[in-house]
Amino acid sequence: MTTAPASQKIILNTTVNGQEHQLLVAPYHSLLEALREAAGLTGVKEGCNDGNCGACTVSLDGRIVDSCLVLAAEAEGRQVQTVEGIAPDGQTLHPLQQAFLEEAALQCGICTPGFLVAAKALLDREPDADEDRIRLWLAGNLCRCTGYDKIIRAVQKAQG
Repeated sequence: MTTAPASQKIILNTTVNGQEHQLLVAPYHSLLEALREAAGLTGVKEGCNDGNCGACTVSLDGRIVDSCLVLAAEAEGRQVQTVEGIAPDGQTLHPLQQAFLEEAALQCGICTPGFLVAAKALLDREPDADEDRIRLWLAGNLCRCTGYDKIIRAVQKAQG
């Protein structure tokens, strides 16, 4: 990563959804801004922009984070996964995405990408998580439209 005064841009070298990227970003930009503006990944949603809603949840080196709270520069040399990288081949829906559709676990769609990334991280670690564990794991993601029962059912359905 090249450093520069705040008025200049820096080059961020990171891997997003398995692909190497060099992103030109302002040194004060959040990872959310870098993903949406520099990488064109609009699946990462800006909800509250202060870490309370989880709409911008991404996986950073396998750990879920609110990308609005992470400086883009912190992703230098690291692995980022967004909702766009969940589908195994980019064509077929991931079982979680399919379950969200089948269980009607979405309405407006603002919170959905964050829920999907968080749920995938949980199921990657704990494929047999019980309902209490799912609810605890997804507690950092807020939904104002659907409510949580359909989302929980979708995650359970994706477990197989």
